[in-house]
Amino acid sequence: MNMTYRILGISGSPVKKGNVETLLDRAVEGLPAKSIEREVVHLSGLKIQDCIHCNFCLTKQTPGKYCSLKDDAQVVFEKAEAADIIVLASPVYFMRTSARMAAMLDRLRVFVFGNLTAGRMKNKIGVSMAAAWARNGGLETTHLTHILAFLILEMIPASVHQGVSPLGASVLSSIGGSGNIDSAASRGINNDESGVQSARLIMRRALELAKLMYK
Repeated sequence: MNMTYRILGISGSPVKKGNVETLLDRAVEGLPAKSIEREVVHLSGLKIQDCIHCNFCLTKQTPGKYCSLKDDAQVVFEKAEAADIIVLASPVYFMRTSARMAAMLDRLRVFVFGNLTAGRMKNKIGVSMAAAWARNGGLETTHLTHILAFLILEMIPASVHQGVSPLGASVLSSIGGSGNIDSAASRGINNDESGVQSARLIMRRALELAKLMYK
């Protein structure tokens, strides 16, 4: 029986139609259209507050209200809950994932301790993607942040040996990762074919894992 797998991309970039959004679009190239439903959430357009560890989620969750804070996180919670594959895609800032992404990851605590939602991320497939200006500018530390979140949530991180890094899709936005500025290249990742291919490969692997989990 053919199944449709739901992919949720979460973009931690503040830039609309920039490198991270382009990466998410190009990552699904080649996936069979009939096998996937895809949606991208842009954290830049949402209000996501910092987790305050008030412990509301431990005992007071109700349907439609997983957290005490009144912002847009509930929308992301419900989309993540419905997804089979979750892609965390971030620009690299100061050798790490973006602040927007970090705030969202902290809020996923509701799926670790929630009286209603604990364990609801278990066995979902997680994919990390990162776009960096410089070759050694923090790609792997960004991936590790995302992967640690997957592990805390008891998700299954996808990896692929053939890509640039087994930790996740890794793209460079300056030519060759040199850090040199090219004002004509607003979406510099399009010049990094190896990096873009790493995104395609890891998404194929993620779909393969999803089929194994849900067959």
